[in-house]
Amino acid sequence: MSNIVNEAAKAVKGVVQAGVQKAIQLAPDAFIPGGRPDPLIREQHGQVGRPLSRLDGPLKVRGAAPFAAEFPLDGMLYAAIAFSTIAKGRIVRIDTEAADQAPGVKLVMTHLNAPHMAKVPLFMSQPKAAGGIDLPIMQDDRVHWNGQPIAVVLADTQEQADHATSLIHVAYATEPAAVHYAETKAKGTETGKFMGQPLKLEFGKSEAALTAAPHRVDANYTTPRHSHNAIEPHATTLAWDGDTLRVHDASQLVSHTAWSLAQVFGLEEAQVHVTSPFVGGGFGGKCLWWHQVLAAAAARMAGRPVRLALSREGVYRVVGGRSLTEQRVAIGAAGDGTFAAIIHSGTTAMTPHNEFPEPFILPTMSAYASGTLKLGVEAVRLDMLANTFMRAPGEAVGTFGLESAIDELAVAMDVDPIELRLKNEPKKDPVTGAPFSQRDVEKAFRDGAERFGWSRRGPAGGRREDEWQIGMGVATACYPYHRMPGGAARITLKHDGSLVVEIAAHEMGMGTMTAHTQVVADRFGLALDQVAFRYGDSFQPGVVLAGGSQQTASIGISIIAAQRKLVDELLKLAGNDSPLAGLSADDVGGMGGGLAKLDEPGRHESYSSILARAQRSELVVEGVAPPPLETQHWSMHSHGAIFCEVRVNAVTGEVRVSRMLGSFDCGRILNPKTAASQFRGGMIMGLGLALMEETLFDERNGRIMNPNLADYHLPVHMDVPAIEMMWTDIADPHAPMGARGIGEIGITGVGAAVANAIYNATGKRIRDLPITLDKLM
Repeated sequence: MSNIVNEAAKAVKGVVQAGVQKAIQLAPDAFIPGGRPDPLIREQHGQVGRPLSRLDGPLKVRGAAPFAAEFPLDGMLYAAIAFSTIAKGRIVRIDTEAADQAPGVKLVMTHLNAPHMAKVPLFMSQPKAAGGIDLPIMQDDRVHWNGQPIAVVLADTQEQADHATSLIHVAYATEPAAVHYAETKAKGTETGKFMGQPLKLEFGKSEAALTAAPHRVDANYTTPRHSHNAIEPHATTLAWDGDTLRVHDASQLVSHTAWSLAQVFGLEEAQVHVTSPFVGGGFGGKCLWWHQVLAAAAARMAGRPVRLALSREGVYRVVGGRSLTEQRVAIGAAGDGTFAAIIHSGTTAMTPHNEFPEPFILPTMSAYASGTLKLGVEAVRLDMLANTFMRAPGEAVGTFGLESAIDELAVAMDVDPIELRLKNEPKKDPVTGAPFSQRDVEKAFRDGAERFGWSRRGPAGGRREDEWQIGMGVATACYPYHRMPGGAARITLKHDGSLVVEIAAHEMGMGTMTAHTQVVADRFGLALDQVAFRYGDSFQPGVVLAGGSQQTASIGISIIAAQRKLVDELLKLAGNDSPLAGLSADDVGGMGGGLAKLDEPGRHESYSSILARAQRSELVVEGVAPPPLETQHWSMHSHGAIFCEVRVNAVTGEVRVSRMLGSFDCGRILNPKTAASQFRGGMIMGLGLALMEETLFDERNGRIMNPNLADYHLPVHMDVPAIEMMWTDIADPHAPMGARGIGEIGITGVGAAVANAIYNATGKRIRDLPITLDKLM
């Protein structure tokens, strides 16, 4: 009976959600955030658009930027973790006597003496939940994956702590574990869910349309597991002051971390203070894992501050990555090239203790028009480390299958792959039917093709220089515009007319602080040195996640909300003696260090003048961003074209990427210098995905076999050619500043562009990543 009730409740909820979404789509534009274009879009000669160098660059160059493992605390102890060596079972005995007696050791914490800790609330189960693993942490003798932390050692030095972990001896009672993918898959799968939504939909009879199509391709593509390898390994430095916990973390969600840690230790949210001023790369992995919780528990037991910096191997044992995928992509086309059917389905792996299947169908939901569409992701539950967000989850590997298949179809039809793609440009969102907010895909392709010299591309196997076969490939890049709820910002206007903006956002190397200093300066009519942008502190307003390429939009619209409140207050303070008397917030804008009437700039008064007359030393306001309804009213996506030239050695199978170009349509570019760095970094990560990255998983015991940078291969300087970037710089009228996020789109499409170029060079079609030389011999 309860199952019937649950299913009925789900059905009702689905109907309500569909009704709400339809109402949002049909609402007048003016009712939706972004319904009126951001006035900043009109500003073409201010700070926005300038290639400004990173404002925090000098700090990093001279070593004055403190990262999480660099905060010195008096009396600090160093932590090391011992990891399980079985995939599933029980700890029968854990002998820590030798470790306890080792030099410098102050504490060995195991499940036998660990304090009570509640489970970390699983991500999306609450607005500020940050957990990636739905399991109790060191509360019992259970082992759930090979590499699970089973002990924490605190010592006077890192070397002493590391040595002591080697002295811990453990006896296990193993249990049958689901670690073999194919065997577990044969027993059954389940429909995957992403962000709470099933990864399954179908419009029309796709299989029948595919069979009837005169031109078709139907192939399987596979991608392996990937692990996070930020330059800065995960670390935390923390201390208790009574029942207050202060955490210096490497984090891309400080507010979520503070709230979630409070739930674990039974505290009020205000009793946990998380700061993260500098992060050495995140990519979806710098969230809340077990190491922060274990460090806090051990510090509380020891009564001393603790630093826990994961080793590179420790990152592989504790922090999730991208899961493997098996993808079927089938496309049927009419004689004129229009798609009659697109089928993109397959299987991925996840764990019993989280809900994160790799959502590889996401790019196919928006990229092309088709008469019918069938999408689906099935998941296999394995006893392994929980997988998680990794740069462009879904799109990074999903575009490999989709864009390789389109290239195969273009070859079969003997048409240019760019023309086949543009032939199938949709006029509205293929899934929701919503209008596009802004979409100039054709311009990105045409401009990119001209600069790259696409017209010189020949037939497969047609170019050769000595032993080297040369080819070109192309693929579509795509990534959605996201904005999560919870954005807020605090603005402090000082008596001298300068501003301080505070928001619990993050700087992970992408230039957030620099770009938004430029934005704020233009929005308020100030010089750069009159703006201070402060971030990375859970005591600041906003629940902002640096993920999903959504931080720029979340910050931007939060500042708009705070500016509105500030202007309202300033106009009240200005009074009847001001040139601004009688004006509303809609009538004025920030100009020349103050407010001025938009169509009559002579009616102007400086910020400092308004505050002085009101006898105020400063004015503080806080604004809250509206819900992200724009993402349901319009279809909002960024796109691009990735061009690649490769050289393949006919004797050894060695692949060298000789040229790359990314041509992007991502709305307005706020800072060309930092944007180019983001695009380039994503494309380099895409090269790793295409040619070398693979987490080797031992299906006998569930252990990751290459947990280091010697065996897990990443692109180095010799692997990376000169990379060109270009962009349309056409503002999205419905996005803050006209800009969409750019942190993830660079990786999308690269795997397919490389594979397609290799086919053009050699005539060999590789459908299994990474493309190593043995597959080309």
